[in-house]
Amino acid sequence: MKNKVLSMKDAVAAFVKDGDTVVIEGFTHLICFAAGHEIIRQGRKDLTLARLTPDLVYDQMIQAGVARKLVFSWAGNPGVGSLHAFRRAVESRPPRLELEEYSHFGMVARFSAGAANLPFWPLRNYEGTDIPKANPRIKTVDCPFTGERLAAVPALRPDVTIVHAQRADTSGNAQVWGLMGVQKEAAFASKKVIVVVEELVDEAVIRQDPNRTLIPGLQVDAVVVEPWGAHPSYAQGYYDRDNDFYTAWDKIARDEATFKKYLDEFVYGVKDRAGYMAKNPGLAERLKAKPRVCAGVSYGY
Repeated sequence: MKNKVLSMKDAVAAFVKDGDTVVIEGFTHLICFAAGHEIIRQGRKDLTLARLTPDLVYDQMIQAGVARKLVFSWAGNPGVGSLHAFRRAVESRPPRLELEEYSHFGMVARFSAGAANLPFWPLRNYEGTDIPKANPRIKTVDCPFTGERLAAVPALRPDVTIVHAQRADTSGNAQVWGLMGVQKEAAFASKKVIVVVEELVDEAVIRQDPNRTLIPGLQVDAVVVEPWGAHPSYAQGYYDRDNDFYTAWDKIARDEATFKKYLDEFVYGVKDRAGYMAKNPGLAERLKAKPRVCAGVSYGY
């Protein structure tokens, strides 16, 4: 099988281009901040960023000026408050960021349609809401079987999807456990897929537990080995969510000067994730997960 392992720098350079639609997925868990930071360092422009719940990583990318448009279903600092770069961009006159808003399931439906190679996906999700008034891309269709009037959303087919996973082999067979979002749907909908992992393992390890393989290697274009690449989010079994960071971020992001200082030090001021970790002494010791191993199953024959 082809060895798809690249550095983060090389993977972003090869697959993320100006003007692309880019997805960095993960629902609270396994959000690849390392990829967002590398996109910023490489100075990408005019990106359409898509994601169910854009949080701090997209706030940082918006502040850095890489985004032209945001396609999303909810935006905020989970459990804390607003995304301040996002708000500044939207509330400026004229706005510096174009918005295309859906419900959570509306975004799931868009990725699902893209993954299934369908032009749209029907749903009942917008009954009693005003979201379709704000987003003319949400249409209605009549069910050919019942005549029922349904909402419909267009397929989303990103240029590149970046997924963080716990482990993969060199061919890109990526395994995930713990809380999941729509990583699989986003990956299958996408033209190119970069998988970022905490650990590179032998193919035999993947074969020993095949049901954990969320994204098969046939769908993956590059594998990046980037331990701690999801911080301040978490990687189940490797490190915990950095709740202190999310709380502290609110004050940092409220002021453009302190936001810029953060980017200068922790994004532009380092070459890679190893440099980022070196600027956060004690982080690994504070958040490293304690072992809690689930009993395995036998796939013997």
